[in-house]
Amino acid sequence: MKILLEGRWVDKANKIEVKNPFDNSVIDTVPKADASDVEKALAYAERGAKVIAKLTGYERWKILRTAADLMAARNEELGQTISKEEGKVIAEGRGEASRAVETMMGSAEEAKRLHGETVPLDADPTGGKKLGFTLRVPCGVVAAIAPFNFPLNLVCHKVGPALAAGNSVIVKPASDTPLSALKLTEILLEAGLPPEGIQCITGSGGEIGDTLVKDRRVRKITFTGSREIGDRICRMAGIKKVTMELGSNSPLIIMPDADLNRVAAAVAMTGYGNAGQTCISTQRVLTAKKVYGDFLDALKPKVEGLSAGSQLDEKSKVGPMVKESEAVRVEDWIKEAVAGGARLAAGGGRRGAIYMPAVVADVTPDMRISRDELFGPAVAVTPFENIEEAIALANDSIYGLAAGIFTENVEWAMKFAREAEAGNLHVNWGPQWRVDLMPYGGLKDSGFGKEGPRYAVEEMTELKMVVFHLNS
Repeated sequence: MKILLEGRWVDKANKIEVKNPFDNSVIDTVPKADASDVEKALAYAERGAKVIAKLTGYERWKILRTAADLMAARNEELGQTISKEEGKVIAEGRGEASRAVETMMGSAEEAKRLHGETVPLDADPTGGKKLGFTLRVPCGVVAAIAPFNFPLNLVCHKVGPALAAGNSVIVKPASDTPLSALKLTEILLEAGLPPEGIQCITGSGGEIGDTLVKDRRVRKITFTGSREIGDRICRMAGIKKVTMELGSNSPLIIMPDADLNRVAAAVAMTGYGNAGQTCISTQRVLTAKKVYGDFLDALKPKVEGLSAGSQLDEKSKVGPMVKESEAVRVEDWIKEAVAGGARLAAGGGRRGAIYMPAVVADVTPDMRISRDELFGPAVAVTPFENIEEAIALANDSIYGLAAGIFTENVEWAMKFAREAEAGNLHVNWGPQWRVDLMPYGGLKDSGFGKEGPRYAVEEMTELKMVVFHLNS
């Protein structure tokens, strides 16, 4: 595929190969853009911001709603593309394509809701003859830097609100999974978006990404990715609006009154989806000592029943990781934990880019599989004595994106809701749950700012205060 630059589909001599992670076959190639291409994109986007800002709310709604309809009609094509380039099983690829439609529809609706409010200036002793109101206006140029793990829906979470708010947007997709973003760009143009509204460029993050985030013409950066890269972007960005959706090692607390069969089913669903390559994937399973053994017994058959293989095989429940090196890393972390005293209670083992779903028991809080973001198909199980220790263990992390608890005790549930340090909290389900309209974002090193069309639009607009000084 080609990149969209300055309103034209552009090819380049230097290419990036997009590979199927299951068999390493080349699916397609995309151009490798460089810093000079970014300069062209920025100049065009600066002009484009004025074009998109002049569109009415209705016009923006119509474009985004039409794009959503086109995406729905192409669900199978988009689902196949997601699965082929990223590695998630085809059912998950179709599911992501369907979610992306909802994200775009939600963004369309927000295009109708950009409004300010009156401010009662006469409530101040000096404000008797003043009329005040606010206006919400576009930021200008938005840089959208997307991750590999949800190559369509997370691009929609950036592009949809940016356009709804009246901005132009430059998309930089992950080099491993650029095809979904390029197809979305095609669809938006087909839906009637002026070409000035969007550009999609592929290439090295260190070259084109750095150039994008440093430039003063970019007013807003929205980034999903690792904590390390997020930190780097923030240091380079300077004075501009930034949304960071970063890493996690999400905990799930299992209290002694929990229904263990229900818990085991939830962990099997929320710990291994997309081969564990989800920011809010269940990673640390903190289990009351009273039910520790029973929980492992309930979880083992659920995990061992997750068949792993080609992501395009309808029978596969877990596909390959995005590249073999990631599967090797997960394998190394688990070996390290076992060498340190943990035990492999179920599954495990690697075949190329596939790591078989695993349960690692007797994990201590100081082990890397507990402290860092695994981002792979395994959960680490750790015992605790009481609710205070459970919450302390859950909070013993630099991350704070999502957390869950299983209990029928309202007091325990409310204590968890008040004290757990995470942006998304779930009672009686695992942390890997999200609908695309909700405010989504983390605390601590998991980032700041919120996704979800309504909340993203707020972050992609500026607020002006207008005061009329009246004579009567």
